[in-house]
Amino acid sequence: MNLNGKTAVIYGGAGTIGRAIAKAFTEADADVHLVGRTEESLRKAADPLGAKWTVVDALDEYGVDQHAATFERIDISVNVISDNDVQGIPFHEMDVDDYLSPVVTSVRSKFLTARAAARHMIKQKSGVIMFFGGTGDAQVHRRWHLGGLVTAFDAVEAMRRQLAAELGQHGVRVVTLQTGGIPETITDAAVRAQVEPDIVRETVLGRAATLKDVGRAAVFAASDWGRAMTGAQVNITCGSVLS
Repeated sequence: MNLNGKTAVIYGGAGTIGRAIAKAFTEADADVHLVGRTEESLRKAADPLGAKWTVVDALDEYGVDQHAATFERIDISVNVISDNDVQGIPFHEMDVDDYLSPVVTSVRSKFLTARAAARHMIKQKSGVIMFFGGTGDAQVHRRWHLGGLVTAFDAVEAMRRQLAAELGQHGVRVVTLQTGGIPETITDAAVRAQVEPDIVRETVLGRAATLKDVGRAAVFAASDWGRAMTGAQVNITCGSVLS
């Protein structure tokens, strides 16, 4: 699996998932560009990889379009920005703005970044647009107190199917890395100790996916080895969701 000569733009590139994908893309010889809102975190993520970085808010239409216009081509566009979700509150006690926050954030940012990439990819007759999250028949209690996060994931998956249908004729693929939870993304040790056993317990493999697993799956999906996949979720849930 090789991404040599491919230009990859990762929105949310300074986050835990973004860094994992950036590292894997760099190791696969892609030309990696990290995008985010904070210079310090971007620099910290990009410098060890020799990646490029730009401060852009993925919710800013003008900023996203102007940044995309600086590229001669975009081969891979990955959006893994924070969903700005509020969790831990029962549905009937939530504020409407807290519930809608991840829905608005996720749908707006994915729309803007995918649209910007698609304009390049249609001209190129090739490209991969990648999201992270996904949905499926997870156990019911895993949806408790998640606020609007699952609603946001469902909305993005509808967008993914629409994009795949519209862009397929131009040789553009659209996929989602479907997660069942990545314990390494939980930075609070106490919270991770509480949550990780639950994530593992619900898998059929008896283990959770790692950040390395995320990176490798992203490389596979973005490379020519994944050329037959579009409109699909790449299931990296270790069996917590059975497709």
